[in-house]
Amino acid sequence: MTKKSFDITGMTCAACSARVEKSVSETAGVDKAAVNLLTNSMEVVYDESSITPEGIISSVEKAGYGASIKESKNKSAAKEESGSIFEKEAAALKKRLIYSVVFLIPLFYISMGHMAGLPLPPFLHGKGNEIAFAFTQFLLTVPIVFINMNYFKNGFKNLFRLSPNMDSLIAIGSSAAIVYGIFAVYRIGWGYGHGDYETVSRYSMDLYFESAGTILTLITLGKLLESRAKNKTTDAISSLVRLQPKTAFVIRNGKAEEVHVENVQYGDIVSVKQGSTIPVDGVIVSGSCTVDASVITGESIPVEKNTGDKVTGATINTSGYIEIRATGIGEESTLSSIIRLVEEASASKAPVARSADKISGVFVPIVICIAVLAAVVWFILGKDLEFCLSTGIAVLVISCPCALGLATPTAIMTGTGRGAQMGILIKSAEALEKAGKTDTVVLDKTGTLTEGKPKVTDVIILSGTEKALIDIAVSVESLSEHPLAKAIAEYGKEKGFSEKSVGNFKSYGGMGISAEADGNFILAGNIRLMNANGIKSNSLDKITDKLAKEGKTPLFFAKNGNIIGVIALADTVKESSKTAVRELSDMGIKVAMLTGDNRETAYAIGKKCSIEEIVSDVMPQDKENYIRKLQNGGHKVTMVGDGINDAPALARADTGVAIGAGTDIAIDSADVVLVRSDLNDVVRLIKLSRKTLKNIKENLFWALLYNSLGIPLAAGVFYGIFGWKLNPMYGAAAMCVSSVCVVSNALRLRKYTPELKYTGSEKYVASDFSEEEQIVKVENTMTKKVVIDGMMCTHCSGRVEKALNGIEGASASVDLESKTATVSGDVTDEAIINAVTEAGYTVLEIN
Repeated sequence: MTKKSFDITGMTCAACSARVEKSVSETAGVDKAAVNLLTNSMEVVYDESSITPEGIISSVEKAGYGASIKESKNKSAAKEESGSIFEKEAAALKKRLIYSVVFLIPLFYISMGHMAGLPLPPFLHGKGNEIAFAFTQFLLTVPIVFINMNYFKNGFKNLFRLSPNMDSLIAIGSSAAIVYGIFAVYRIGWGYGHGDYETVSRYSMDLYFESAGTILTLITLGKLLESRAKNKTTDAISSLVRLQPKTAFVIRNGKAEEVHVENVQYGDIVSVKQGSTIPVDGVIVSGSCTVDASVITGESIPVEKNTGDKVTGATINTSGYIEIRATGIGEESTLSSIIRLVEEASASKAPVARSADKISGVFVPIVICIAVLAAVVWFILGKDLEFCLSTGIAVLVISCPCALGLATPTAIMTGTGRGAQMGILIKSAEALEKAGKTDTVVLDKTGTLTEGKPKVTDVIILSGTEKALIDIAVSVESLSEHPLAKAIAEYGKEKGFSEKSVGNFKSYGGMGISAEADGNFILAGNIRLMNANGIKSNSLDKITDKLAKEGKTPLFFAKNGNIIGVIALADTVKESSKTAVRELSDMGIKVAMLTGDNRETAYAIGKKCSIEEIVSDVMPQDKENYIRKLQNGGHKVTMVGDGINDAPALARADTGVAIGAGTDIAIDSADVVLVRSDLNDVVRLIKLSRKTLKNIKENLFWALLYNSLGIPLAAGVFYGIFGWKLNPMYGAAAMCVSSVCVVSNALRLRKYTPELKYTGSEKYVASDFSEEEQIVKVENTMTKKVVIDGMMCTHCSGRVEKALNGIEGASASVDLESKTATVSGDVTDEAIINAVTEAGYTVLEIN
């Protein structure tokens, strides 16, 4: 199956979109068609072996409308400069409105001015001037008709094709008023010719030219207001399009050459200065900077980027200078992908809209029948032709189905656009609707609840100092490619370490490594490696058990046969995970965790996040089966994951949510992509969905209520009871107001920001061990670098180190060469200064 987008021309109301959708859907080879009245676009899924795009266009044309294949962003680069389709539409409508008003004002003055006591030229007022009075109104009405001829062309064309739309209602109503006015002119002439001045007087007051002119002008005013309001619903897409820089500085032959951004090629080296917008996706090959990515991720805090880091086009280099290698250009860039996702979601149709579409498809024919029936019934009941005609016209002009047709797409477009601004990319209207019905959220562990890579959480000193342990650990582990070894090496770089001379490196699969460091035999690995080398300690098993229960992996380090310490690592829980789970629970949503990890690790992470249900040791197919089981139990499930093994579950879930940092296959399988990899965005997604659904229901309710009350009122149902009768001009005004109100209600979503109760971060706290074990709790430790004056030899540095380690809760190491000390722990500057001063030295600086 192939999916393609088309631009549709000629649609004016929900009846039009329903007609096009029905015509295309019934075409052989078309699997599904979804027409969006708001964007005048259509998404079609079809079998390209059975039908071509030209065949689809032909189906649209047979329905009485025009169609063309939607151009890509690159091919329509000039689109932004020339203004959006809504801006062009608004400009044309504004011009029509101005010209219409120019003729309507004198028309209204002549027809109604004398009733208000306003002066009229003598040749238009008084007995004997009725023909001039009537014919002048006719002459002023004719330009208004020609200015708004589109209503008549489209309306009658669709009427004759037996697919009447909103324009058909306007055309019939206005034409009826004009024809009646012309008939009245003839009656006035007949009255003069036959001396029947009573007929002359009666018909000169029942011309209806002003009603026709006012209806056409008011409809155009309503269309203008509607177009301007609709334009605001696309602000999110427009603002994204405007983010793309027009030019980039590409380094060629050693010089920075300014080129159009579309001319940047894969692999080009692009320079980005401070304050400039990064033009394309790429990898930093030189320099460092701070990047403001709020336009893409919604995250307001700038992020530091260094050589080797990826950067995204449209983000801003707030400080520093970088050179990047282009990896994502044109339609393959992150920004283009986001724009495409938002546009596709806006053009898609939510299930809640299908009922409105069914109503819209039969609405106009029913209204025409009601208008004719109302006129006939009142004529039978003895009312004059003027009353009957006025009733029929009022029914026609008040019954425009625009409000009904705009109720859903305006809210969908605004909701998906708002989601994009928050870093939540929703692929379809159906996904937006389903997310709001979620009652169960299933979370993957690695990369979703956790960071996805191991980090050092605890350093347990059993002999010597922390620095001695770190120096040895980093020196030997730097030679290993194991993820745990890399985490220790990275930790050592952050803390500062002195590299040891390492030789005779050996690796023992599944257990650890051994090496010689500065002449000492070092073993580094798990408890099995220690036991295999005859190294035993009463505390080792206890430490292993405690760390395992916390979901941590302990690595033991022994020097010359003696344990010197333990470094524990874990895939740490994201700061946002615990608060997100609490938010979901408070919303009445059940939270479960699925992971392939072992039971102890899974339960440690699950307990930390207060997750109700934890399922461990599962394979990818087990995840999909678990989702299926929940659905069979009547649950609406949202699955959140980031890996290849999550793809089946993401596809099976009612709403699949991919963490943005995850794999391409996971993102492709999902209905929603979270750019920020923040679980709180799952909460925001569900709240945004519920808010959008509420907005749609409000729109549909008021649109249906308006028509339910307006049509009976116009038809004269309340005339016999209360004497209420609707003037066609008021009906036209009411119709305009209804459409504008629906769009304005949807626009409230532009400012919607989901509220989160829990915004604080939860730190990972290590458990307590026995008193003889010194523990450095990495997550809660503050490290300070102290510059000290006066140290001349190792004796001096030893005295300072002893003094600093004598501070309660402090762990310190001193580097004589740099004249600095590193102090870890919850220690005040004053305590450090006092300890160093008492040892006989001076603190110059504390960082």
